[in-house]
Amino acid sequence: MENFSRKGKMVQISNEGAIKMSVYDVLLNDSGKYFLLGNEAIVRGMIEAGVGFAATYPGTPSSEVGDVLSRIAKKAGIYFEYSTNEIVALEAVAAAAASGVRSFTFMKHVGLNVAADAFMSVSYAGTNSGLVIMSGDDPSMFSSQNEQDNRHYAEFAYMPLLEPSNPQEAKDFLVYAFKISEKYGTPVLFRTTTRVSHLRGIVEYGSKGEIKAKGHFNKNFEKFTLLPSNAYKQKGKLIERYNALKEESDSSYINRVEGKGSDIGIITSGAAYNSVKDAIIELGLEIDILKLGFTFPIPEKKISDFLNSHKRVIVVEELDPYLETKVRNVAQIYGINTSINGKMDGFSPWSYEFNPDRVMEILSKIIGIEIKKDDKYSEIKLPSRPPVLCPGCPHRATFYATKLVSKQLRLEDPIYPNDIGCYSLGYQKPYQMSDFLLCMGSSIGSASGFSQATDQPVISFIGDSTFFHAGIPGLINAVHNNHRVVLIILDNRTTAMTGHQPNPGLPFNAYREPAKEISIEEIVKGIGVKYVRTVDPYDLKETMVAIREAANSDGVSVIIAKRECALLRDERMRREGKWIRYQINQEKCTKCMNCVKNFTCPAIYVDSDGSVKIDPVLCDGCGVCSTSLVCGFHAIERVEQ
Repeated sequence: MENFSRKGKMVQISNEGAIKMSVYDVLLNDSGKYFLLGNEAIVRGMIEAGVGFAATYPGTPSSEVGDVLSRIAKKAGIYFEYSTNEIVALEAVAAAAASGVRSFTFMKHVGLNVAADAFMSVSYAGTNSGLVIMSGDDPSMFSSQNEQDNRHYAEFAYMPLLEPSNPQEAKDFLVYAFKISEKYGTPVLFRTTTRVSHLRGIVEYGSKGEIKAKGHFNKNFEKFTLLPSNAYKQKGKLIERYNALKEESDSSYINRVEGKGSDIGIITSGAAYNSVKDAIIELGLEIDILKLGFTFPIPEKKISDFLNSHKRVIVVEELDPYLETKVRNVAQIYGINTSINGKMDGFSPWSYEFNPDRVMEILSKIIGIEIKKDDKYSEIKLPSRPPVLCPGCPHRATFYATKLVSKQLRLEDPIYPNDIGCYSLGYQKPYQMSDFLLCMGSSIGSASGFSQATDQPVISFIGDSTFFHAGIPGLINAVHNNHRVVLIILDNRTTAMTGHQPNPGLPFNAYREPAKEISIEEIVKGIGVKYVRTVDPYDLKETMVAIREAANSDGVSVIIAKRECALLRDERMRREGKWIRYQINQEKCTKCMNCVKNFTCPAIYVDSDGSVKIDPVLCDGCGVCSTSLVCGFHAIERVEQ
C-alpha cells in the first residue's frame, strides 16, 4: 500500500507590491515588483539579459512580446524588426549573434516549422554571442491549425531547451538561457505555451544587463559556412556540446524537487506544473514534485534519484509523452523498478492543454481516490459562439462579391483554397470559401495543384501579410507553370489577426517610423502576371467586374482587394471626429432576409417581432449593406451624425 496524506491546506497568492503603471514604463524601471503578463516578463528578461537585436513574425501566443517591444526597444537600446517571415527573422538574429550581439527571435510553434531549415543549421554552427529562439506553443489550438509539441525540435537539433511555468520564471529563465548560450556557444530553444505567455503574476526584477546593439563579425569559414566538409566537423562539436549540456542540466537550479518525502512522486514541467500544484492542493495530497525547467538534455541523475526515492512516479505533461519517454529510458538504463504512469499506459490524455480538473482525474485513476464534485458548481452550458468577421470587415464584401460572381457565371463546383488570417473565417456559412488550408502561403501552392489535377475553376484567397510571408514563391510557381488560377489578395493594410502589426506593404516599420512601402501590385506584375487589378471591396460592382474578368482570363489572374481593416478604420474615424450609422427603414423592408442570410454582418439581426434591424452599437457605417447588390429595396439608409 502506497502512503500519501491529505492536509487540506489553502494557498493564497498575494498581489501586495504590485504597482499600477503603464507596462511601457515599468519594463524599463531599474527595480521593483510588478504584475506582468508572461510575454511582458519576457521583454523584461531581454532587458536584463542585455539583448541588442530582436526579430519576429507575429504569431499568437508570442505576439505581445513584439507589441510591447515595438514601444520600448529604442528607449532600451534594442534593435527590433518585424521580419517578412520566421526564417528571415532567425537568419537575421543568427547573423547578429555571430557578430557578438546578444540576439532573440520569437514566434508561434508553427512558425518554427517555417524557420526549421535555419534552426537545424544554426545549431551546428553555434554562436559567438547569446542566441535564444522562443517557440510559443499552443495546446488546445486556440489560434492555430495544430498543437504540435515543439520540445521535439530541441532533441532533433541537439539544442538545450528551457520551459518556464509562470511570468517570474519567464523572465529569469530567459536571462539564464543567454548565459547557457554563451557558456556553451549554442543557440537555446525557449518554449512557452499559451497559458504561460498569457498568464499574469508578480515579477521581481533583477538588474539590467549591458545592451550592445553593434558588434563585429570575425570571419570563420569552418564554423559559419556549412558546406558538407565543415558540417561534418561541426556535428562532432555539436555532440561534445550536448554531452557537456547534460551535466549542466543535472546541476541546474531550475530543475528542483519540491516536497518532504512521499511514496508517490510527480515529474512535470511548463504550464502543467501549475495545474499539478492546484490539483494536489485541491485533493489535499502530499506528493513530491520534480519540477523541470531545463528539459533537454534531461537531468538524468536527478530523474534517477527521484525514481529511486519513490515507489510510484507519475509524469504529468501536456501533449506528447516527451518527458515520459525519457523518464522510462532512464529507468531502463539504470535498472530502476519504480512504477511509472503517464500517457503511454493510457492514464493521461495526449491532446489539449491540462487544467487542475484534468490533472485531478489523472491522479484519481492512478492513485484510486474519489473526486467529490459540488453540484452548486455544475457546468453551465453556454450557446455556441463561433468567431465571425467584424462589422465593416472588407473581407466580407470580397467574399460576398465572389459568391455572386460564382453564381452569375455558373461556375461548376469551384474550389476555394484559403490561407492563414482573419479571412480564414470564409469557411463559415453562407460563404463557405475555404475548401483547403494547410499553412501560411498554402492557398497559392495548392491552387496550382488543383488547377492541374482537376478541371474545376480555382479561386484562391490570401492576405497581404501572408502574401509577403509565404505567398510569393507559390505565385512564381503558378505563373511559370501557366496554371489557371484566380488569386484574390485581401490587403487590409495590416497584420490584423495577431494585433495589427506592420508588414512590408505599409509605409512604416515596427517603431511606426517611415519605411519603404513595398507594392504588392508591382511584385505581382514583376512576377509576370498579365491580369492585375486593384479594387476597393466596399465597391461591390467594381469588385464583381474584376472577379468576372479574372475568371474569364487564361493563366494566373490577380485581384488586390485593398481596404484598411475595419478596426483601423473605426479608430481613424474616431480620431477625425466622424461616425456614420445605418438603419433599416421598416416601411421599405420586405424581409427578404438577403442581408441576414447572405451578407451576414453581425450588426444586422432579426428582432423578436420578426423585423430586421441594425444594432447601432455594432454598426461601423461601412455602408456596403445599403447598396442595391445587398438590399435591392433600398431599405437600409444612412443616419446622419
